[in-house]
Amino acid sequence: MPSRDSQSSPTEPSAKDLTVKQQRDARRAEKVAAMKKKHAAEKRHRMIGIVISSVAAAGVLALVIVMVVANGTPRTSPEAIEIDGVQNYPNLVAGHVEGTVDYEQSPPVGGEHASVWLNCGVYTEAVPNENAVHALEHGAVWVTYDPAQVSGDELEALQDAVPSTYSVLSPYEGLQSPVVISAWANQVELDGVDDPRMQDFVDKFWQGGDAPEIGASCSGGIDGGGRIA
Repeated sequence: MPSRDSQSSPTEPSAKDLTVKQQRDARRAEKVAAMKKKHAAEKRHRMIGIVISSVAAAGVLALVIVMVVANGTPRTSPEAIEIDGVQNYPNLVAGHVEGTVDYEQSPPVGGEHASVWLNCGVYTEAVPNENAVHALEHGAVWVTYDPAQVSGDELEALQDAVPSTYSVLSPYEGLQSPVVISAWANQVELDGVDDPRMQDFVDKFWQGGDAPEIGASCSGGIDGGGRIA
């Protein structure tokens, strides 16, 4: 009787031992497995694309909502802004003259003025009326303050509050109120640097209102004393 070790171990059938049908079935099984793997990968990619598209769409929708909310309320037209205590001085002459001018208002709000305008900016010293009025003619606002009533932190707050362009800020002694803001032919006395009417005045008259030469330059003229910005 042959020993157990001498018996032949069973072996896997080779391709030659498979029938034609078995070989065809094996190839089909390989193709089916490859197709399933391909479809699974494509499904993963589609899901990733859907997630990315959804996130992007949500971001766009959020941006649209923000824009609609921000722009949904129409801006109030300057003509509709009402300012308590504003004084209007119509029919002001806008000619150029030499020397000083005796203005009816203090600070002046318009009238004859110097041929060269005052450069807009922040001044720590009083500026010439005649040149400042020329800046008003170009649509600037002129914010004046009584240095005896406004200083320190209040002055810094006032400097931050004025528009960054087309505005003049300067001290003006003897004012009847702490702050006076003027535009061509218009003026209002303010109770202090935090008076909300200042912003209303800017919204109504800055680069607008009755100024004869709105948009003309507010630089390239002359500086007054103590310009710091």
